[in-house]
Amino acid sequence: MYSPGHLGELTQVIDPQLVDAVLEETGSRERRVRLLPARVVVYFVLALTFFERCSYRAVWDKLGAGLGGIKVVRPCASSLSRARRRLGATPLRRLFEILAGPVAIPAQTGSFYRGLRVVAVDGTTLTVPDEEALTWHFPKHVGEVKEFGYPLLRLVALVECGTRALLGAVFGPDTTGELGYARRLLHHLDASTVLLADAYYDAFDFLQAVTDSGASFLLRSTRKRRPSVRRPLPDGSYLTTVCAGKYRAGRGYGRLEVRIIEARMTVSLADGTRRSELWRVMTSLLDAERYPAHELIALYHRRWQAETCYFSLKSTILDGRVLRSRTVPGVEQEVYALLTVYQALVRVAGDVTTVQPSLSPERISMIALFNAAADQIVAARGIALDDPVILVGAIGRAALTGLLPKGQRWRLKARVRKRSSKYTFTAAKHPRKPQAYTLNFETLTDVTLDNTNTH
Repeated sequence: MYSPGHLGELTQVIDPQLVDAVLEETGSRERRVRLLPARVVVYFVLALTFFERCSYRAVWDKLGAGLGGIKVVRPCASSLSRARRRLGATPLRRLFEILAGPVAIPAQTGSFYRGLRVVAVDGTTLTVPDEEALTWHFPKHVGEVKEFGYPLLRLVALVECGTRALLGAVFGPDTTGELGYARRLLHHLDASTVLLADAYYDAFDFLQAVTDSGASFLLRSTRKRRPSVRRPLPDGSYLTTVCAGKYRAGRGYGRLEVRIIEARMTVSLADGTRRSELWRVMTSLLDAERYPAHELIALYHRRWQAETCYFSLKSTILDGRVLRSRTVPGVEQEVYALLTVYQALVRVAGDVTTVQPSLSPERISMIALFNAAADQIVAARGIALDDPVILVGAIGRAALTGLLPKGQRWRLKARVRKRSSKYTFTAAKHPRKPQAYTLNFETLTDVTLDNTNTH
């Protein structure tokens, strides 16, 4: 009798030797012979990510469907549940840490800017079941009268722009803000990277920590800042100094020299709607000749690659569903499995662009990758240890068949929330239906760039 320990063609990315090494390193290997060995349970947990709508036994049946005449055990749901609890979250966390990392090669467009690897940091939330076993750790939001909504898990990730690969990710209760989690990702940065971030990340301590890592940064400045012009630069930007808000004994007030670029952003929608606002971008790239202002303004928009990554995680893979686990360790295990599967698919996409260097990673559909990988699990193809490793297999071929159009893509969802939002001041700024738009931005020197896009 055998247990179906595989992940279809993705077994070539997450191979049994790697899983065994992780189990050995984390001390998670079984201590006696079981019908559900730890290695098999790891693959089962990863397979749950592909079949969110299926029960435990249905997922198990899919793992064994393509094994031909091999007799496979069929444990009950409670046995599979206990096997998940025995395994815990640590092996999945370590597996993700091994797979995480940059994918783009230096010649790849969209992932580098003047020799610097472009990465973005941002946060999102996932919904967890409304269970007492979870709400003590993931509390629900509390209004003036009563609690509301699902408990939320906050996820903050460092994403490589272009490939949308995960360099690292941390998560936990949403009672901790994004900055608190983002600081735990700074060890992934070095002098070869430039970090893109939203206005929320312009806190002095965070910027100082990024600078101490050797990395550069480019982010929006909050409206609360009123920087003074210390030295104007030829391209219309200027140098200024930001200071820490608190005095520190022996160190005084911390100071950090930055460069400010101000630009007028104008969005013209297909229905004739027009909106304009002033953006203030802050960067540690101080050399105006080497890093022109209009290039940095265009570079900042790559930050949305992090949003595309979250769309893939939440809408493509999770399909907008609440996480299935009903214990805190189970939720942690499930999220690490989700991140591991996503990163494995990104690495498959990286193999495709290696074979076809002229192909932009942004044209590879995560939906095509995900569906093809799920099909290969049911078919149990490419799982034997003696099978030849193919750089572009069935999953890669499916991605090449379903390439996305060149250029910018239509948004799949209009930015309309069906529940109340704390961002009421943006309620009327987003269209209710997807439509084409033209983005125009001008720096102070009237350097104008036009970019046709969709919203």
